[in-house]
Amino acid sequence: QVQLVESGGGLVQPGGSLRLSCKASGLLVSFSNMSWYRQAPGKERELVGLISGGRTDYADSVKGRFTISSDNAKNTMFLQMNNLKPEDTAVYFCKAVWRSRDSWGQGTQVTVSS
Repeated sequence: QVQLVESGGGLVQPGGSLRLSCKASGLLVSFSNMSWYRQAPGKERELVGLISGGRTDYADSVKGRFTISSDNAKNTMFLQMNNLKPEDTAVYFCKAVWRSRDSWGQGTQVTVSS
């Protein structure tokens, strides 16, 4: 059974940083297509970025500020978020595509406010 558990969200001031984690079980992060999404109140869920086979890609809104990485030994994906802005406020979800099946975590709240 695949399980994804996000952690690391919280309240941060504009310009601050947070590091989100997505701990996976039931699949291998190194052999999966992993991604981060976010959903702000009243808005649709949007792709933040992805990592697959060591390659990363990001939405234009976060390029240069966010970095996705993974630790295969810990079977965990990370999202390092720097220079956070109020518009980054959202629930952040990790997603895995493993053996053609999608799995989602429960989400972690990120709030950027002074």
